[in-house]
Amino acid sequence: MQAEIIAIGDEMTSGQRLDTNSQWLSDQLESLGIRVLYHTTVGDDLEANVRVFQIATGRADVVVATGGLGPTDDDLTRQAMSAAFQRPLTLDEVSLVGIEQRFHSRGRTMPEKNKIQAMFPEGANVIPNPHGTAPGIDLELVSGEIGTCRIFALPGVPIEMKEMWLLTVQPAIRIMPTLPRRRIKNHVIKCFGVGESHMEAMLPDMIRRGKEPRVGITVHHATISLRITATGEDDDACDRLIGECRRQIDTALGELVFGTGDEELHDVVIRQLQETGKTVGVLETSTAGMLCRWLGEADPNNQAFRGATVLPANSFESTEEPGIITELIVRGRQLRDRLNVDFALVLGPIPPADAHPETPYHYGIVGADTEQITHSTVAGHPEIHAPRMVKQALDLLRKQLRTSVKPAD
Repeated sequence: MQAEIIAIGDEMTSGQRLDTNSQWLSDQLESLGIRVLYHTTVGDDLEANVRVFQIATGRADVVVATGGLGPTDDDLTRQAMSAAFQRPLTLDEVSLVGIEQRFHSRGRTMPEKNKIQAMFPEGANVIPNPHGTAPGIDLELVSGEIGTCRIFALPGVPIEMKEMWLLTVQPAIRIMPTLPRRRIKNHVIKCFGVGESHMEAMLPDMIRRGKEPRVGITVHHATISLRITATGEDDDACDRLIGECRRQIDTALGELVFGTGDEELHDVVIRQLQETGKTVGVLETSTAGMLCRWLGEADPNNQAFRGATVLPANSFESTEEPGIITELIVRGRQLRDRLNVDFALVLGPIPPADAHPETPYHYGIVGADTEQITHSTVAGHPEIHAPRMVKQALDLLRKQLRTSVKPAD
């Protein structure tokens, strides 16, 4: 069983608004065992909407559309569904009364334009909207050409859309006779330390298309996410497939794996520090307080992260070895003493954007038993230089805590 999600509105196609509805609906559909193969975004144009609905119903078993159910001239979902499938719009009196009562409850009279929100393609069922004036549309199509396809059209307002999905649409899908008796589960593994192509080379067979479970790879600011998607008869079957795949990935990647799900490196490091009773301070340059901000968000009560010094890029006497190494160590010791912490993470200046790709920058850890300053180069787009440097420093501390720090008594 396959699904397509349609996001409707000029605000989506123009880039003025991020389409979070489709992301949320994809997760909901996959939890029902329905694979989402298509995301379509279309502007407020009647002819374009008609084509989009016709194409979607020809290649999906379930179509979920969001947006275009308001009363204004650019809200065209119901008109597009009517034209696409030759289903005249008819007035639903119960819906009209409900919309009028909602306006009356606010001390207002319903504008005549809102009457269109009580119009539905012939043969459609109404999806109630408990907290809005735009009911949804549930239309089932059966034809020799496309087979059976069920369309659910919901408002674009996320809070209304989610409530209508959970109260009406999800239960309706659960009892569809064509719903596959299977589960789809996802598990995300977070990695850091190598590039995407290197990572894929370390997992040659797992990324292969057609393999079950599927493993996808994405990269954001030098963090690699491996998404395991398993299909099985039930949750236990999916968990077994994910567990075996996870063991293979852990064996192949070792300490490159740092977390799962939504975890980021700073979340993991703060947890390690809290579990071991250790503390950290930060000295950073050229990163505009990025490391300080991330650690503060992960540790709002300052149990492990005790403070920071953020310096301008020209604060160091030298950016070349051995001078920069010596200065980072000295400043790290001073920070440790001033904040009375176990570790100081120190980040030196980042070379300018036009620097040669092999130009180094320096970062490291200064602790009672370790003083490690290392370097990397500014290869890659300048946008990732700062987050990559911050994550490299965090990763040094993560590995240090894993290998040499004993839990507090």
